[in-house]
Amino acid sequence: MIELAHPWMLILLPLPLLVWRFLRPYRQSVHALRFPFFARIVEAAGVTPREGALLVTRRRIQMIAGILVWLLLLLSLAGPERVGEPVEITNAARDLMLVVDISESMDEQDFETGDGEPLQRLAAVKNVVGDFISEREGDRVALIVFGAKPFLQAPFTEDLQAVRDLLNLTTVGMAGPHTNLGDAIGLGIRSFENSQVEQRLMILLSDGADTGSRMSPVNAAEIAAQNGIQIFTIGVGDPTGNQEENQVDIAALQDIAQRTGGQFFFADDTEGLAQVYARIDELAPRLVDTISYRPRDSLAHLPALAAALLILLSQFLLLYWSRPERAYG
Repeated sequence: MIELAHPWMLILLPLPLLVWRFLRPYRQSVHALRFPFFARIVEAAGVTPREGALLVTRRRIQMIAGILVWLLLLLSLAGPERVGEPVEITNAARDLMLVVDISESMDEQDFETGDGEPLQRLAAVKNVVGDFISEREGDRVALIVFGAKPFLQAPFTEDLQAVRDLLNLTTVGMAGPHTNLGDAIGLGIRSFENSQVEQRLMILLSDGADTGSRMSPVNAAEIAAQNGIQIFTIGVGDPTGNQEENQVDIAALQDIAQRTGGQFFFADDTEGLAQVYARIDELAPRLVDTISYRPRDSLAHLPALAAALLILLSQFLLLYWSRPERAYG
């Protein structure tokens, strides 16, 4: 489809006619003979002297070429362009931060496979979270793993397979034996600093209690709320573990979620964990920004080139065909 980028330029169409109608003709001084008895000749002829004009008659080819050149130039100024089919680009409108506990307690084998076989907690988390990541098409996803210290495994990216691969490469204890929830949230907040989207979501999964973060989980949650970060917390494991740091701190996880406008969930098996992530997906549906545009290719050079060729052709014909006739008046 062809459209004009500047159709208002067509209002200039009658401009040459207005110039011809209302502006005085161009005047040029020429040499002439001076008669000392000019007054007598005029008196004898019985005419009134006036200014002379040299009129150049134009051939039809000149008039036609002039009109066509003006139309072509005007068309070029109007900006004709070829408009393609609509193209839609979908950009991420949500940044999703996954914060996963990989402390030593995640080595417990209290989850079960579909066949009833015991399964390591972290292995179960990898399976469920990995599937959850694969379904985040349109989101930017980041991954933090933490134990005694938090580590940013993957910054925000739309390469979901890379995030899943990095999650699968983690092992229990590689970030230290303890569980520092507050520091993990703090690192997540810093990772959101360059985020330009409105929806910021953090999903925090842990099986223990905070064991000495530099920033308490409560303070970290307050700062997250101030920065517009919503935190969903997931507790896994045994709430009545034999050691305090191995017990899921349900109260702390509930408090973190409540302060940021999120929710707390508890899962003690693979099926329950999958249901938790499905529920989170329902509570925080994905947002996207869709940009639609039509590709445009300018064609303004074509009428301009045609006008130039027409001028050259008309001049060639006038030069080798005939000379312009002159009349005096």
